[in-house]
Amino acid sequence: MLRLPSLCLGFVRASLLLLAVAASAAAAELPASAEGARSATADELRMLHDVLHRTAEQYRRWAFTEHRVIRDSKGRVKSETLLRHDPSKPYPEQWEPLKIDGREPTDRERARYRRRGEKSAESTSPFGGVGHPDARDRRSLGELIELGRSSIASETATHVVFEVPLIKQGNERFPPEKFQVLTRIRKQDAVLENISVRLRESFRSRLVVKVKSGEGSLDFTLVDPKRPPALVSIEGDAVASVFFVNIGGSMELKRTDLKHVKLFDERFDVQIGTLKAIDF
Repeated sequence: MLRLPSLCLGFVRASLLLLAVAASAAAAELPASAEGARSATADELRMLHDVLHRTAEQYRRWAFTEHRVIRDSKGRVKSETLLRHDPSKPYPEQWEPLKIDGREPTDRERARYRRRGEKSAESTSPFGGVGHPDARDRRSLGELIELGRSSIASETATHVVFEVPLIKQGNERFPPEKFQVLTRIRKQDAVLENISVRLRESFRSRLVVKVKSGEGSLDFTLVDPKRPPALVSIEGDAVASVFFVNIGGSMELKRTDLKHVKLFDERFDVQIGTLKAIDF
C-alpha cells in the first residue's frame, strides 16, 4: 500500500503552493546573523498572503518540460520520466511522455497519459491529471495552512522566511505538531523563492505505517518579469517503516522550457479555488 512514489510525493506535493517556506536547505542559506523567530507584522502577513495567492493563481498556466527521477533508499534509480505538459491543449494532449526510463514510450504508456489528461477534465485537478489517487477525500496543503498566524522564522536584509502553521481539525495528512512549513520570500520585489515541508519528529500513520523522516522543497524562479515566479524544481525524501520493515527513497523533479499559456479550460470559465492549488 505504501509505495515509494506515494510516500515521497506526499511530502513533495505537500508544499506546492502551500505558500510557504524555505526548506531546511533554504534556511541554511541565511547567514548566522539573521534575526531569530518573532511575530509577523500586519504588513508582512499581507505580503505573504499576496505573494502566495499571486503565485497560486498562475501556477497552472505554465507549459513545461519535466524530468522526474525517483530513487530507492540506496540511491538507485527506480524510475525516470521525461515529459511535456501544455495546459493550453485539449485534455487528452496535455501530457506527452517523451522518454520513460531512457526509452521511447510504448503505446500503452502514451494512452495512460492521455487518460490522465481526460481525468483532469473531470476533476479539474490543479495538477492537470497528476492528481493524488484519493484526491477527492483529502485536503490539499493550501487548504490546511493558516496564513494569518504565520510568524517570522528568520530574516536578512534581502530575504524573509515565514513559518506557516497548519490547522489541526480535519488534518490527517500533516499533523501540525509533526510538520514544519517554511516559505522564503525575496523582499525587494516580494517574490516567492522556496517552499518546504519538514517532518519534526516521527509519527504513526494509519496504525501500521510509522513515518520516520521526510522533507520536501520547492524552488520558484522568475521566468517572465511580468508574471509571478514559476515552479522549477522539487526535491523530496522520506523514510518509513511498515511492520518494522524500513522503506523510503527520494524524488527529484526539474522543469525547463517554461512558457506562460492560456488554460484550455478557461474557455469554459472553469475556476479552481486559489489556495487549493497549493499542494504536493
